[in-house]
Amino acid sequence: MKKWLADNEDKITVFYPPSYSPGLNPDELLNSDLKQCLIKAAPARDNLTLSRTAISALRSIQKQPERVENYFGQKDVAYAA
Repeated sequence: MKKWLADNEDKITVFYPPSYSPGLNPDELLNSDLKQCLIKAAPARDNLTLSRTAISALRSIQKQPERVENYFGQKDVAYAA
């Protein structure tokens, strides 16, 4: 990887965030969004119901590309856009 980065340094900028930095991670914005969807849904009484609700929420998010793009519009994760 280091060799590839060196060979392509004119094409890519590498950012090294702190080892634990959820505020800088777009994945955490998806996790937060998913949790909000799950909170709004009816309470899951078992793992199967929770799994189905989560999959449904993720599919809904997947069908809204502008929603996903907004994760990268956040100030702290704009570097990943």
